[in-house]
Amino acid sequence: MRTVTDHKLNGLNEALKITVLDEPGAGGACHEYKIQTELKNPPEEFPAENSRRLRASCRIHFQNGPIQEAGVNGVSNEALLAIVIDRLRSFQEGKFACRDNELALVKAEESLMWLQKRTRDRMARGVEGRSEQ
Repeated sequence: MRTVTDHKLNGLNEALKITVLDEPGAGGACHEYKIQTELKNPPEEFPAENSRRLRASCRIHFQNGPIQEAGVNGVSNEALLAIVIDRLRSFQEGKFACRDNELALVKAEESLMWLQKRTRDRMARGVEGRSEQ
């Protein structure tokens, strides 16, 4: 197992530990990640009803293998980007709109566009969902 630290910068992200749970697959990427909170010194005034949130964790299982060969068995990069895009759009529609969020939104949307272009190109070549280039 290895730990991902690219997100670490502030209190929230310092408290989030991302662990890679598997080895790279045939395509070179890993498929299992765990995100968990690691609060060393939670504030004493933290409301008791929120104490469960201090120990929050989730597993992310990415698609492992082409759909035509392995079936649908996980989430896609595109799905996670769609969540981030939705959140950034919501911030931009609210009182926390700012240039930094707008630029992050544009780049996330661009990332999604390039991944979807790759899929469309694979579909046009008749190799989408298979272990072919």
